[in-house]
Amino acid sequence: MPRVNKIRTAVSGGPGKDAAPLPPARLRTALTVFFALDGFLFAGWVVRIPAIKHRTGATASTLGLALLGVSAGAVITMMLTGRLCRRYGSHAVTVVCGVLLSLSIALPAQTGSALTLGLVLLLFGAAYGGMNVSMNSAAVDLVSALRRPVMPSFHAAFSFGGMAGAGLGGLVAGGLPPATHLAALTGLGLAVTAVTGPVLLRGGHSAPPSEQRAANQPEPSKGLSTQARRIVILFGAIALCTAYGEGALAEWGALHLGQDLDASPGLAAAGYSLFALTMAVGRLSGTTLLERFGQTRTLVTGGATAAAGMLLGALAPVLWLALLGFAVAGLGLANIFPVAVGRAGALAGPSGVAAASTLGYGGMLLGPPVIGFLADWTSLPVALTTVTLLAATAALLGYSARNATNNRAIE
Repeated sequence: MPRVNKIRTAVSGGPGKDAAPLPPARLRTALTVFFALDGFLFAGWVVRIPAIKHRTGATASTLGLALLGVSAGAVITMMLTGRLCRRYGSHAVTVVCGVLLSLSIALPAQTGSALTLGLVLLLFGAAYGGMNVSMNSAAVDLVSALRRPVMPSFHAAFSFGGMAGAGLGGLVAGGLPPATHLAALTGLGLAVTAVTGPVLLRGGHSAPPSEQRAANQPEPSKGLSTQARRIVILFGAIALCTAYGEGALAEWGALHLGQDLDASPGLAAAGYSLFALTMAVGRLSGTTLLERFGQTRTLVTGGATAAAGMLLGALAPVLWLALLGFAVAGLGLANIFPVAVGRAGALAGPSGVAAASTLGYGGMLLGPPVIGFLADWTSLPVALTTVTLLAATAALLGYSARNATNNRAIE
C-alpha cells in the first residue's frame, strides 16, 4: 500500500510553501458538497429531457443518439482528467469541472435540433465525467489521510443530491420552461462552487511526482506492477457490473412497472425513486460496514443481495413485490461502486480512479441498449434479469479480489 501524502495548504502567493493544515473535517465537508452538487445538477438535467425532446422535435431514436453525447463526453475525458489531476491536483480540477458543469447544464435547453443537442451534451458529459474522476481522486486521498473507509459517504451525498435535484425538477417542471429551470441551476451551481471551491483550493492536493517518488509512491503511469494493473482492471470490472444495474433501472425500471405490472405513472416513477433512496441509505452505512466486515464481505454480500433483489424486481408477479425487489437491489448495489473506485484509486491514484470510472461508465452506457435488444428478443422482465447476472458477477469478482487488500483502512 503506497504511503499517504499529507494534506497540506499552500500559502497564498507562495506555491509549495506549507502553512497550517486545513482540518480534514472541513475538506470532507467541502468535498461532500461537490458530490451532492454533481448529483443535483445531473438529476436536474435528466428530469427535463422530455421537455427538451419536445423542443428539439427529436424522435425516440434521434434523442437516444443525442443522449449518447453525455456518456461519450464523459468516457473520452476521464483518462485525460486522471493526468490533469496528477499535474495540477485533484482539488483544483474538481473546482474547474464544477464551474464547467454548472455552465454547460444551461446549454441543452438552448438547442433546436437533435444534432445540436448531441453536440452540447458532449460538453456537458465531458464536464460531468471530469468532475467525477477529480472528486473521487480527492476523496481517495482524504480516505487515506483519515485512515477510515469513508468513501461510501461521499457517494451517499451524490445520491441524496440526485434525489433532491429530481424532486425539485419534478415540482417546477409544470410551471417553468426548461431554459429557465436549467439557467437557475447554472446560477446555483456557480454560487455553490464559489463558496465551497476555495476550501478545496486551500486544502492542497496530491504531492507532485518528485515528492511522490520521495515518499516511495510510484507514479501510476510508470511504477505500477503488472499485478497492480490487473487489480485496477478487476475493480474497474466490478464498477462496470454495478453501473450496468444503475443504468438499467434508471432507463427501464419505470417502463417495466408500468408496462408489465400495470402501475400508474406515479407508482412507476416511484420505483426508481425507491431504488435511489435505498442506495443512498445503504451508502450512509457503508463506512460502518467496511470497518466491521471489510472489503471482501461487503462486496460479496452486496452483490448477492443486489442479485436476489433484482431477480425479484424483474420477475415478481405483483407490483409490491417488484418494488420490494428494487429496494433490496438498491441496498445491495449501494457500496460496490464506491469501494471499487476507492480501491483502484488507492492502488494507482487518479489514473486508477479514471480507469475504474471509465469501465463503470461503460457499464452504464452498455446496460440500457443491451436490455432494449434483449427485451425485443424475449421480454423486458427476462432482459432485466441480466442485472441479476452482473450483480452476481460483481460478488464473484469481489471474492476473487480478497487478497488484493493490504490494510484494514481500505479493506
